[in-house]
Amino acid sequence: MIVVADTSPFNYLILIDSIDVLPALYQHVLVPHAVMDEMLSPFAPAKVRVWAQNPPDWLTTLSPSGAPTQFSAILDAGESQAIQLAEEINADWLLIDESAGRREARKRGLKLLGTLGILSEAHQNGFLDFTVATNLLRQTNFRLSLKLLEEIKRGLF
Repeated sequence: MIVVADTSPFNYLILIDSIDVLPALYQHVLVPHAVMDEMLSPFAPAKVRVWAQNPPDWLTTLSPSGAPTQFSAILDAGESQAIQLAEEINADWLLIDESAGRREARKRGLKLLGTLGILSEAHQNGFLDFTVATNLLRQTNFRLSLKLLEEIKRGLF
């Protein structure tokens, strides 16, 4: 399975101490260099920077081979490169949260999962408790749609 990720799912999974669900679910994850740069940025949460300084073996940094594509002025470099890489390598999943990035990726026919989708899948596979994880997520600056959260919970419980 080929999985490419944007910065946001990494940030939140690291912040809620659930980053280990990624290799449990997908074995290996690819991120473009712009995503790694965002995780190492002085503006990233300290916990994320520390984690990114010593990335695990299941994470590979790989940038798109084509010329950089600017999909939208709204998308940052990490989102743009993640979409471009996922498209180039025909990824099974693109892990991305931002709505503008998700819209662009959908236009390109990519299959998407956001942080809540990852937590839901991890719960279904017995790797974590969805309610506990989302309660931790609420303690971050993650913009949580209560409507979406309730829809996911109805499907899980």
